[in-house]
Amino acid sequence: MNDSVMLSLLVFAGVLFAIGFVGFLTRRSLILMFLSLEMMLAGVSINLITFSKHHGNFQGQVMSIMVLSIAACEAAIALALVVTLYRRKATLDVKEWDELSETIVPDEPELFTKISQSEMHFPTLTPSGLDPMQSPIPAEYKAEIGAVNVSSDKKSETVTHA
Repeated sequence: MNDSVMLSLLVFAGVLFAIGFVGFLTRRSLILMFLSLEMMLAGVSINLITFSKHHGNFQGQVMSIMVLSIAACEAAIALALVVTLYRRKATLDVKEWDELSETIVPDEPELFTKISQSEMHFPTLTPSGLDPMQSPIPAEYKAEIGAVNVSSDKKSETVTHA
C-alpha cells in the first residue's frame, strides 16, 4: 500500500469520524444520534484496517471485526431502546427524556443563585471520639508529650556535640 492511498484513507476515516462526532453532539433525535455513533465507529474501523494493511499484520483487522460486532450489538440494543421510549412518549426528542437523568437541572439558571446557605441541608455524620476543637490534647497526654520533646532535644544536643 503506497503512502498516498494510506493518507487518503486516513483522511477519509478522520472526516467520517468528525462528521459522526458533530452529528452526535448537535442532533436531538435518538435515531440520528445512534446513526452518528455508527459513523464514528466506521471511521475507527477504517483506521484500524488501514494501519493493519500498512504494517502487514492482521491485528487491526481482527480489532475492526470486534468493533463491528460491538456496533451491531449496540444497534440492536439502541433499536429496542428507541422502540420502548417511543411507546412511552410519542417523541424521540432527547430533551423530553430529561426525567431519566439523575440530576435535576432547573429551567432557569438564576435559580441556583437564589438558594442561600441556610436553605441547603447537608447530611452530617455522628461524631466518634474526642472533638479536637473542644479539647485538642487531654491533660494526661500533655506531660507525656512534653517529656518526649525534652528527651528528643537532649538527644539532638548530644548528636550536635559529637
